[in-house]
Amino acid sequence: MTSETLNFQAETAKLLHIVANALYSEKEIFLRELISNAADACDRLRYAAITKPELIEKDSPFRIALTIDKDARTLTISDNGVGMTRAELADNLGTIAKSGTSAFLDQLSGDSKKDVSLIGQFGVGFYSAFMVADKVDVISRHAGDDETWRWTSDGKGEFTIAPVEGDEARAGCGVTITVHLKEDETEFTDPYRIRHIVKTYSDHIAIPITLIGGEAPKAEGEDDDAAEAPKEPETINAASAIWTRPRSEVTEQQYNEFYHHISHLGDDPWMTTHFRVEGVIEYSGLLYVPTNRPFDLFHQDRPTKVSLYVKRVFITDSCEDLLPRWLRFVRGVIDSEDLPLNISREMLQNNPVMSKIKSGLTTRILNELKKKATNEPDAYAAFWEAFGAVMKEGLYEALGDRDALMELTRFKSTKGDDLTDLKSYVERMKDGQEAIYYITGSEIDALRKSPQLEGFASRDVEVLLLTDPVDEFWLPMIGVYEEKAFKSVTRGGDDLSTIKSGDDDAKDDAETSGSEDTDRLIAALKVALGDDVKDVRASQRLTESAVCLIADEGDMDMNMERMLKAHNQLEERAARVLEINPKHALIEKLAGIAKEDGADSLQDAAYLLLDQARILEGEALPDPAAFARRMSSAMQKGLIG
Repeated sequence: MTSETLNFQAETAKLLHIVANALYSEKEIFLRELISNAADACDRLRYAAITKPELIEKDSPFRIALTIDKDARTLTISDNGVGMTRAELADNLGTIAKSGTSAFLDQLSGDSKKDVSLIGQFGVGFYSAFMVADKVDVISRHAGDDETWRWTSDGKGEFTIAPVEGDEARAGCGVTITVHLKEDETEFTDPYRIRHIVKTYSDHIAIPITLIGGEAPKAEGEDDDAAEAPKEPETINAASAIWTRPRSEVTEQQYNEFYHHISHLGDDPWMTTHFRVEGVIEYSGLLYVPTNRPFDLFHQDRPTKVSLYVKRVFITDSCEDLLPRWLRFVRGVIDSEDLPLNISREMLQNNPVMSKIKSGLTTRILNELKKKATNEPDAYAAFWEAFGAVMKEGLYEALGDRDALMELTRFKSTKGDDLTDLKSYVERMKDGQEAIYYITGSEIDALRKSPQLEGFASRDVEVLLLTDPVDEFWLPMIGVYEEKAFKSVTRGGDDLSTIKSGDDDAKDDAETSGSEDTDRLIAALKVALGDDVKDVRASQRLTESAVCLIADEGDMDMNMERMLKAHNQLEERAARVLEINPKHALIEKLAGIAKEDGADSLQDAAYLLLDQARILEGEALPDPAAFARRMSSAMQKGLIG
């Protein structure tokens, strides 16, 4: 049969415009696509040989060879896969889809994002070669056939199919694609560039990819001219997809080495989970939780670090749709059998298969963490110290996973240095205690010394100590746990008298807080402080300190207010409630002064009490000079008279 020239069944100029401008973000992807096609051809032949073993040549392992010719400005991709017949060359390379190209063109909308998804559905990865080529030759021999065919096109509307005989005919089955590069695309004859592309996108294709015609890798300190062309083809990929192998065949060292390769972290993984999912959708995965917190964990623009593969072909190393943001510390690989070999990452967005994979992965990780928390509580405590603040983001972001997350959440508390969970906290609640009490702040030591905790400590009531900024956001959203409301000890409205303390504190509090002298002092302090406080009250929460500040019931929590003020998101702080301890010697003395000398004599003392409460909260004084003057005056009176 002689050479035959045929027309493309699509408006190639329009197609190539889309390929060049909307299909790919990087031109180098064309090599990924051609290598992927070669690997698929080998897989298809491997499958066909199950029933027809004669299709595979004896002692001929599957291989993909890349050959560079700088002088000819060509890059050749060759495989020994199933190959294509003449009809398949015409059908597969001459049309966009077997259903006809008019339907394809009719569906193009002009919207790049929508068209990219459509292009992926029609599978036009081969055409990406024309981004860098002014001509493409394809020589093919189908397994089981004796004929070799050449397909040639410049991508401008026509292609030629002709028989190949003599020395150019293939000795065995497979396909050889020669990409004649444009003048400004010579970078793809650079062996270092080719190695980088293969290592990035196709390193774990389970078929050796060899490089022929490029310089051998240069040794450290070697001159540029010292390297010579390798005598043997150089294998430039790992040729082993570790996540596709049975767990029994992978050693711990191999797991750790792969973790280091994909994570670029120096620690060993804290947790490794290797799995395969089969059913409605199929995918395999190898996921890691680091031991140490990455330095950029809290950066706002930090991408997810789980790579996506489709049928062992690299797609992206930062797929935002694989895991929720609150699991962004997880590293690893997911390999899907159901996703199309997408030619654009944009196709992954809002993909229903991706949604199912994301849900399955999230559940799997939470289940693995639950096992760790149950079986290795000390190890889990170390994990929580590193990543708990990120996990808690899910408490307000992930409605469907909230219950599972609540089980995994751990807290510091006034019970000791060990972490506790909410279930254990509820089991330890005192008789008469109706709420889960907590206090928020930036430093754990400062929280432990907070005067607001004194009354709770005297009644042996446990208080959770929360130091992560995210705590201010998830707590109001969650609200309750097992019908027990979360309640801040820095807010008003607490009635500690209902909690049994084992002594007469509650009775004494009630008697003292209702005394005439205390009421007279409170009235005097209100007059002296005016609008600088919202109210002055006798306190049930203080046992050792004289005063403290609290937020009134319904007002913004004080730590939240400090955070917003620090980030310039709040102009003025609300006035707080000043609580006084009626049993404190200083307050009793001031109550006596108020009774004998009247409210006017307490002006300086009132502001000293307020400033003292501010200092205890770690707040800056609004008028340090006035505080110093009042303190000097008070000390002078005490020392002299």
